[in-house]
Amino acid sequence: MGDRLEGKVIVVTGASGIAAAGARRFASEGADVFIISRTAAACQKLAESIAELSGSVGWAVGDLTDEQAAVDAFASCIKRFSRIDGLFAVAGGSGRGYGDGPIDEVPLEGWEATLELNGHPAFLASRETVRAMLRDDQGGSIVLITSVLARSPAPALFATHAYAAIKGAEISLVASMASYYANRGIRINAIAPGLVDTPMAQRAADDPKILAYAARKQPLVGGFLDAADIAAAGVFLLSDEARAITGETIAVDGGWSVTEVSR
Repeated sequence: MGDRLEGKVIVVTGASGIAAAGARRFASEGADVFIISRTAAACQKLAESIAELSGSVGWAVGDLTDEQAAVDAFASCIKRFSRIDGLFAVAGGSGRGYGDGPIDEVPLEGWEATLELNGHPAFLASRETVRAMLRDDQGGSIVLITSVLARSPAPALFATHAYAAIKGAEISLVASMASYYANRGIRINAIAPGLVDTPMAQRAADDPKILAYAARKQPLVGGFLDAADIAAAGVFLLSDEARAITGETIAVDGGWSVTEVSR
């Protein structure tokens, strides 16, 4: 157990993969963790695993594509812990099931659904967190999880243009919010992961071509990243160690964005 987040209340959106790794790591660093996810079972399972490690934890069910659900979920955090010091915003997912792919193949419904699935949670979680921080005039730290695909595409294997577009929009949102709220002591940054071993990446993990590509494209880890790699960066950005950093997008990608690999 560490103390890098001692006394801080951190909201985590999502309850699996990167979100789960983050929630557990933040609790191990002394944070009070509040989980928001779409299903009670996922929230409860993650909360119980944190409680077993003697972490202080609360949770609320909330579909963060729905405005009222988001408002209610964040109000539950305030009721449980009185304030919010940090946000680790992970909730979202692949739009492939809606038809996301190369732009000439994407139906309007698929475009809209992918943007809603990823954009609404980032927007609503950020808005509710900023409102809480402004109300208490305490400052804080927000971390959005975007994607390496926003800036470093891999067209042969990951041609999901709606997903890349909304993840790029999140990077712009981070810069814009960071500029506006810096004088209120609110820091806002993003993490852009590469391929991470999570439930969302199961399709990729089952494809031998992608596994071989990842081993070459992410040479620092020799394949898929561990969700704990992203959580570690989250600890830093949420902690006072990063008190002078805002408006940045940090690639945690095993070398993806600087490594050239043929298919």
